[in-house]
Amino acid sequence: MKAVVYDTYGPADVLRLEEVARPVPKEDEVLIQVHATTVNRADVHTREANRSNGLAISVLARMVSGVRRPRQRILGREFAGEVVGVGAAVREFAVGERVFGLSGLSFGAHAEFICMRESARIAQMPVGMSFEEAAPIW
Repeated sequence: MKAVVYDTYGPADVLRLEEVARPVPKEDEVLIQVHATTVNRADVHTREANRSNGLAISVLARMVSGVRRPRQRILGREFAGEVVGVGAAVREFAVGERVFGLSGLSFGAHAEFICMRESARIAQMPVGMSFEEAAPIW
């Protein structure tokens, strides 16, 4: 699958499109094909290691995100898409359902697919709402 990745902290030009392994849902996870996502302040500040907020904040940010380089190569917190796979223990979601959600500090929504735990911040999309409308409203 394709994903926007980064391996060093910095401005937007550290981002690149790359082919990465498609995630496989664990027994309590759903696999979602991402149809819409956002770029928000959390993505930007994480990518920059909060440099604009001063040295102390930047150091704290790197302690969370990775000291020398990012632990999570794929940013993106908000998404909307379609469930394309479910783990054996999943009961609340089914293949084909339209969902939207927030991945939190796990990020990962700037990719074609993302796995989320069934108990995570995901929900069925309201009827009549587009993916582009749903992605930023969580």
